[in-house]
Amino acid sequence: EDVDIPSRRVLITGATGLLGRAVFKEFNENNWNAVGCGYRRAQPRFEQINLLDSIAVHDIVHDFQPHVIVHCAAERRPDVVESQPDAASQLNVAAAGNLAKEAAGVGAFLIYISTDYVFDGTNPPYKETDVPNPLNLYGKTKLEGEKAVLENHEGAAVLRIPVLYGEVERLEESAVTVMFDKVQFSNKSANMDHWQQRFPTNVKDVAAVCRQLAEKRMLDPSVKGTFHWSGNEQMTKYEMACAIADAFNLPSSHLRPITDCPVVGALRPRNAQLDCSKLEMLGIGQRTPFRAGIKESLWPFLVDKRWRQTVFH
Repeated sequence: EDVDIPSRRVLITGATGLLGRAVFKEFNENNWNAVGCGYRRAQPRFEQINLLDSIAVHDIVHDFQPHVIVHCAAERRPDVVESQPDAASQLNVAAAGNLAKEAAGVGAFLIYISTDYVFDGTNPPYKETDVPNPLNLYGKTKLEGEKAVLENHEGAAVLRIPVLYGEVERLEESAVTVMFDKVQFSNKSANMDHWQQRFPTNVKDVAAVCRQLAEKRMLDPSVKGTFHWSGNEQMTKYEMACAIADAFNLPSSHLRPITDCPVVGALRPRNAQLDCSKLEMLGIGQRTPFRAGIKESLWPFLVDKRWRQTVFH
C-alpha cells in the first residue's frame, strides 16, 4: 500500500519529555511528518540522539532535512542546574547553539523553547523587548541559549513560556502536578507557597502555538525573533492546589498558604508574567482553562477511585 506521508517535515528534540510529547502529537495529528528524538527514554518510539554529539546532530538534520525544528530538550529543573552547572550549560547553551547552526545549514526554521525565568519578576508583565535579568543559573543558561540560537541562525525563533503542566507519565514531571499527592492525602497538613505568582500553562496549548508559528512562518519569512506564550490565570502554588482540590471535590482545609519568600533552593522571580500580545496580534494562540486542563491531566492519578464516579458522572 502507498502510505501518504505529509510533505512538511518537523524534527522535535526532547520528544520524550512533558512538552516534547505534546508538540510531537500536535504536529503529527495536523498533517506534518514529525520525527521526535530523545535520549534516555527514546526507543522504540523516537530516535535516540545525544544532543551533545555534534556529528549525530548533523547527521539527523541532514538526513531528515526538516522544514522546522522545535527544540524542547533542556535541563529545566532550577535546583538541578545549580548543582550541575557544567552539564546544564552544555545542554541549554552549547547544544542549542549547535542545533541552530545545523538548522540554518539546511534552511530549517528553529523554535527554541525558553522560559519566563529570564526575567527577575520585579516589573511584570514582560514584553519580548524588555531587558532580561535572570535571578538563577537556570534562567541564565536559557538566556545564553537564546543568544547562542539567534547568533547561529538569524531566522530562528525563541518562545518563552512559564510553568507547564499536562498529561504526565509521573506526577514529578511537572511542578504543578507534583502537588497532587499533597492535595489528596488530606490527613496531614501541607505547606504551600503563596508568594510566587505563576501562570500555569498547558503543554497542549504551547504545542498548538509552536505549530501555528511554524505554519505562519512557512507563509511569511519575516516571522522570527522572540515571542511569549502563557496561560492567563494568575495563581500561586497554594491557589493551584486549592483549584486542584476543587476540581476533584477533595478537601483543601489541610493546605496551608506560606506567604514568605522561599529561602531554600535557587532564587525564583516573584512575578515573571509574560505579555503575549505579539503572538495574539499574529492570530496565534490557544488557552485551556486551568480547571479543565488539570482535571484531564490528573484523573489517572486519583488514589480514591470512588472520586472518579463523582467527578465524571
